[in-house]
Amino acid sequence: MESNYSKLFAGSFIVAQRIVQNLKEQGISPIVKDETESARLAGFGTSTYGLQELYVHASEKVKAETIVAKTLAEF
Repeated sequence: MESNYSKLFAGSFIVAQRIVQNLKEQGISPIVKDETESARLAGFGTSTYGLQELYVHASEKVKAETIVAKTLAEF
């Protein structure tokens, strides 16, 4: 199955949420994948607590990568 979305970031909840905020300020709406929350809702545990992945549409990837780099430089 082919997707038009690319993984942009994988890391801690705090950093991911800051990136999401910065992306949204620039008009980019990322998809947030949180295996911990999915496992919790399904009644399972997970060993990767607090890990989130961010995905963006291929047409926004270059702009989004610049925003991620600037955000990570703040930490």
